[in-house]
Amino acid sequence: MNDLVNIGFGNYMNSNRVITILNPDSAPIKRLKEEAKAEKKLIDATYGRRTRAIIITDSNHVILSSIQPETIAHRFTEHSGKNIKLKENTSR
Repeated sequence: MNDLVNIGFGNYMNSNRVITILNPDSAPIKRLKEEAKAEKKLIDATYGRRTRAIIITDSNHVILSSIQPETIAHRFTEHSGKNIKLKENTSR
């Protein structure tokens, strides 16, 4: 079943296809974004705004969103009806 979740500005995606939701600030994530662009697998859903989250799908597509990763993750867990505890990596 297709479970569509809002990723910002009227854009929706199938929640069953998501592998991870990342913060775009690190250099390896920026490289991942550039590689996806070169491979024509980058989807920009920011409407020209600052990228705040990068979503990786099971088909290796990279989706840019201007919504915070925590907000998107909350929408996914809210939509699925599962009580999933989100953990944040604090080992900086």
